[in-house]
Amino acid sequence: MLSWRYWLQTRPLNGLILLGCALLLAIALGLEHGLGLLPCNLCILQRIAFAAIGMTALLALLHNPARVGRKMYGLSMLIFADLGIALAGRQIWLQHLPPEQVPACLPTIDYLVKVMPLNDVLLLALKGDGNCAEVTWRLLGLSIADWSLLAFVLFCGLALVQLLRR
Repeated sequence: MLSWRYWLQTRPLNGLILLGCALLLAIALGLEHGLGLLPCNLCILQRIAFAAIGMTALLALLHNPARVGRKMYGLSMLIFADLGIALAGRQIWLQHLPPEQVPACLPTIDYLVKVMPLNDVLLLALKGDGNCAEVTWRLLGLSIADWSLLAFVLFCGLALVQLLRR
């Protein structure tokens, strides 16, 4: 049996991060296509953050860099995880607003991209809307956004391990 120290080495840790991101994205697609839960704009941006963390871990896994490269990959993962924390935190905040304070719903991000400039679409998506405040599914009392926040915090910690390692 492998010790926990093995999993904190560079390559195994990047492999675990990659597998974790792939699993989370597969779960998101399963909830969307299997259960019919359509993602809100903030959910889509969180998926992009998970994909960015996973792609960075894949590049680091394939590259297997020395000290400086490992720190650069760790910093990239940390930035993407922090962005994910902000997105999930915004969605959780929206979910806990009183009903009268919830913003109006927006069209899907696909439609917005067709009719608006990309920077305006991004600003609207970052603010969230009424769709983001709706909780349609819970596991162990936590919403999808709560679980995403926990995952981003975990990835943030793992990125810090990569970044602070000698």
